[in-house]
Amino acid sequence: MAAPQNYLAVIKVVGIGGGGVNAVNRMIEVGLKGVEFIAVNTDAQALLMSDADVKLDVGRELTRGLGAGADPEVGKKAAEDHAEEIEDVLRGADMVFVTAGEGGGTGTGGAPVVARIARSLGALTIGVVTRPFTFEGRRRSVQADAGIDALRAEVDTLIVIPNDRLLQISDRSVSVLDAFHSADQVLLSGVQGITDLITTPGLINLDFADVKSVMQGAGSALMGIGFARGDDRAVQAAEMAISSPLLEASIDGAHGVLLSIQGGSDLGLFEINEAARLVQEAAHSEANIIFGAVIDDALGDEVRVTVIAAGFDGGSPTVRRDARALGQVSGQAPRQVPHVPAPRPDASEPVPAFVPSAAPAPAPAVTAAVPEVPAFLSTQAEPTPVTGALEVPRIFTEGEPRREREREELDVPDFLK
Repeated sequence: MAAPQNYLAVIKVVGIGGGGVNAVNRMIEVGLKGVEFIAVNTDAQALLMSDADVKLDVGRELTRGLGAGADPEVGKKAAEDHAEEIEDVLRGADMVFVTAGEGGGTGTGGAPVVARIARSLGALTIGVVTRPFTFEGRRRSVQADAGIDALRAEVDTLIVIPNDRLLQISDRSVSVLDAFHSADQVLLSGVQGITDLITTPGLINLDFADVKSVMQGAGSALMGIGFARGDDRAVQAAEMAISSPLLEASIDGAHGVLLSIQGGSDLGLFEINEAARLVQEAAHSEANIIFGAVIDDALGDEVRVTVIAAGFDGGSPTVRRDARALGQVSGQAPRQVPHVPAPRPDASEPVPAFVPSAAPAPAPAVTAAVPEVPAFLSTQAEPTPVTGALEVPRIFTEGEPRREREREELDVPDFLK
């Protein structure tokens, strides 16, 4: 009698090019579970530094192991020349992630080739790529756009993370090294947010078929990550995820949503319910929401929420126009600026009392909070930010009559006339 077999989804992560291989190295470093890692590059030296399970040195005859020279055509041909080797290492996979940093040569040109092979083998194929920083130059930006369009045609779902958005969650002293490290971390989060739903036993468990129902043939997707501690932590983390600077557009209208909530053993049922309801309200009314909850005591009192939204009408999400839109979050913070003109009048005694408290104090607090958690920290610091904004006019309306009364009292003495 044959022994019973334990069937598990076979998940493979392919990092192609310098950015993709760096991301794979980061995933290995943090111990991403339940996946097989494959590093593909034309740069033989970079491959030596990788701890991936499988390493493919493509384009050996074409580049002699020296890289693609930021030419996507070289990267494409290198991958096509080694299509059989790529097919061999991908065979048997149920899900394949193709991760790359767009804009260079190997990743930009080779990622669509790898994705095409994976999809032809019947694997659910998901692309997770970054768009280059603006400071990397216009040429890389143009190449990245072309590479993203080519990759979108070959995958079931494509998640694009603009590196420039990472600047929205970094302070001004961030180094170039840390900026690129953050890009690797976000690629990791994109892959881990999906694989953990399948591979990690959870309080509310999901399987591969659940994920496939959302992501197969879904087109463009958006990913947001949120985390919070303290009161209302789950709701705040969910709000942070759906208003994340990493989202180029709104999740409004998404027909498929993967929602992952992670927390310690004290994670409450009502917390989960409130966070899930917040995401549900932001998506399409008929959305297929695949939900998973994982208990991880290593998180302490922190709750993490990962939202991946896909299946938009027309294939692409719409640019955000709501209060969580990035344009409002990204740094101007106009809602607090009106405080500054308030202390303008010259009254000597009473005015200084609220000049320091009304002008300098809120301004630094806001500018410090906005870069770290855009649109969301304001909610955390002040449970009702709208009322905070409405208090400013009250200061004027209460202050003006008082100053008028003071002027009237000062006008009474004859010597002042």
